Amino acid sequence: GAQIIDLMMLVIDVTKGMQTQSAECLVIGQIACQKMVVVLNKIDLLPESKRQSAIEKMTKKMQKTLENTKFCGCPIVAVAAKPGGPEAPESETPLGVSELIEVLKSQAYLPSRDPSGHFLMAVDHCFSIKGQGTVMTGTILSGSVSLGDNVEIPALKVTKKVKSMQMFHTPVAYAMQGDRVGICVTQFDPKLLERGLICTPESLHTIHAAIVSLKKIQYFRGALQTKAKFHITVGHETVMGRVMFFSPAPADFNEEIQENVFNFEKDYLYQEEYLSKDSKTSEENKKNDQSEVQLPRQQWALLEFEKPVTCPKLCLVIGSKLDTDIHANTCRLAFHGVLLQGMEDKNYAETFLPKLKVYKLKHKEGQVERVMDDYSVIGRSLFKKETNIQIFVGLKVKLSTGEDGVIEGGFGQSGKFKIRIPDGLRPDTKMLLTVASKKKSKASKGDAAKEDEGSKSDSAQPVAITLLFKRYVFDMQKKMIQS
Repeated sequence: GAQIIDLMMLVIDVTKGMQTQSAECLVIGQIACQKMVVVLNKIDLLPESKRQSAIEKMTKKMQKTLENTKFCGCPIVAVAAKPGGPEAPESETPLGVSELIEVLKSQAYLPSRDPSGHFLMAVDHCFSIKGQGTVMTGTILSGSVSLGDNVEIPALKVTKKVKSMQMFHTPVAYAMQGDRVGICVTQFDPKLLERGLICTPESLHTIHAAIVSLKKIQYFRGALQTKAKFHITVGHETVMGRVMFFSPAPADFNEEIQENVFNFEKDYLYQEEYLSKDSKTSEENKKNDQSEVQLPRQQWALLEFEKPVTCPKLCLVIGSKLDTDIHANTCRLAFHGVLLQGMEDKNYAETFLPKLKVYKLKHKEGQVERVMDDYSVIGRSLFKKETNIQIFVGLKVKLSTGEDGVIEGGFGQSGKFKIRIPDGLRPDTKMLLTVASKKKSKASKGDAAKEDEGSKSDSAQPVAITLLFKRYVFDMQKKMIQS
């Protein structure tokens, strides 16, 4: 419902100040609305002698709260809408309401409206009129509608003809984006559509999953984690959905943001959680002394819905944890974004997701066992005994001494393997490895205590082998890719 509001009033109880719910309204306002007026209500509850100073104090407090929001500097008006409360006689005159009306007049503006594109309307009431048909009232979100047009009610999978239309009790033949209108169509049971969307036939899609570009809501406490479930609000519907976060590949972190498009040609990096200043990944980077944490300009999520959702492209999406206790002083709204790409096929996991190139970086470590000759070494501990080493043949590895190598194949039965060093081993590496293996063979000739010493000096400087590769999350073949 917040999407149809051009100017919002945030009503605050002057005796209590911002409550959890007021804060949530402010968050939704920042996402979906451009202008706001704050109304401090119930000033009749303040004793007259201290009223002015209490109003001033609360006004200052609200100005401070709004300082870092898009509504910084918005008008703040003090009123008592119903002095004495709901039980008071009607003769009590409201306080400050005429001033509020003046402020609203000064803030009102004509938004720019566009009649082109598909007709889409958010219906918020539905009732039947005997002998005439069923009326749906609501706000036109996009496009326009005329008498005699066919409109589709996607939730009921039916198309109906527009018989008559009214705007504020006046019959009209045409209505467009931004208009509040009642549309009368041929009879159907109004109980079947309390709220929902109606549109140009076949212009809306029912989707099972979606790719959204998103931002975390700063007041939400805690991390946004991949595989977590959120309440996903799209239009009038709120359904449960599971998320998987991903970002550009690190080289593209600073790339210009492309509004409202998603590029399937690019590679994306899988993230265990949404990256923000306080996320785990950032914390680790800080520990590793990268004082300035690099965050991508844009991040995305794959949303998988528990039940299909009917919605237009590029619609607003809000993710929340609505099962949080409303009395706990915490924001339940977690993220907001734009739906870039919907997946209509029920079997999207097989038909659609393989097109999405999200990869995980894999990292394996092992050690050099011994030198074979100037151009090859034997490695161990990189694979389990039962691993089929054949699938790793041809992959590049790096030695901790700096040489690049290629896995050539298995060696023996215990998971050891042969590495070819195309540019040859450096003399100092060769020496290091020869000394280590001499110590080892000495130790193996000596008694047990000596052997223990031997393995210690051996492990003092083993040469490590690192294998890095990418694996695409939705690749059925689980191929290992090295750039």
